[in-house]
Amino acid sequence: MNDVTGLYTIGQLAQRTGLQARTIRFWSDSGVVPPVQRSGGGYRLYDAEAVARLDLVRTLRDLGLGLDAIQQVLEKRTTLSEVADLHVKALDAEIRTLKIRRSVLRILANRDSFTKEIALINALARLSARERQQIIDDFVDRVFADVVDEDATLVAGWMRDLPSDLPEDPTSEQINAWVELAGLAGEESFQQTVRRMVLSGEENNRLEYGLNLRPLVLEHAGAALSRGIAPESAGASLILKRIIPDDLPAEETAALITWLDMVAEPRVERYWQLLSLLKGQQPSPPAVPAFEWLLAALRAHR
Repeated sequence: MNDVTGLYTIGQLAQRTGLQARTIRFWSDSGVVPPVQRSGGGYRLYDAEAVARLDLVRTLRDLGLGLDAIQQVLEKRTTLSEVADLHVKALDAEIRTLKIRRSVLRILANRDSFTKEIALINALARLSARERQQIIDDFVDRVFADVVDEDATLVAGWMRDLPSDLPEDPTSEQINAWVELAGLAGEESFQQTVRRMVLSGEENNRLEYGLNLRPLVLEHAGAALSRGIAPESAGASLILKRIIPDDLPAEETAALITWLDMVAEPRVERYWQLLSLLKGQQPSPPAVPAFEWLLAALRAHR
């Protein structure tokens, strides 16, 4: 400090604050810490308030605020609270992006991926909640188009039930689940398969029947699978009677076989499992193998 004027040069400010002179000069040029006057030799001079300003600017810069935002605060064009709130939101978005990037890198570290696949995984993981929902909505709209049926409307709602967003810190499993789900929704053969199931349900109204049949299939056909009972064996015939009445007319049996052949579709079951994973829920054990056992048993014994 000059004992006569009570003012500081940039060099003296640097010594007092511990900041580099070029940093103070840059902040001064930016208007954040302006000089109060110049010396006869043209040197910038600063008062004691500049020391306090420099301490504040350094603190806010350490917290990541830009010089424009800091200047607005110092000039009272906005409040520090407002700027801090905006910065917290920006940091939250950045942290979330970093966490997703970390999850994608974990996936890539555990699998051999081609360049196109890497780009796809990264792009899909970064989609907004609205963009992710749009992918699923487009898929559901296509497969349920022009179908007016209470059961179909109910199932369509279930198939749209995507979480509003990926978790704050998504696991590799959840990123994988989203990428796989998006791939399924965009797969034309899968769309056609679900469409056939939807149209068949409209004609036969088998949703309620299927829901009633499911626990029997899981209990009896699932147990037969775990015990290694072949569907064409004599023992399978007895198990079959516990699931499907022995006196079911031939026409009904044929219709049931056609229906089972269509609904025992692993990709459809996988769709529901992926939705559960994205919601942070434990997917139900696979039911398709038990339905496939039932289908094979029906063909062998009826």
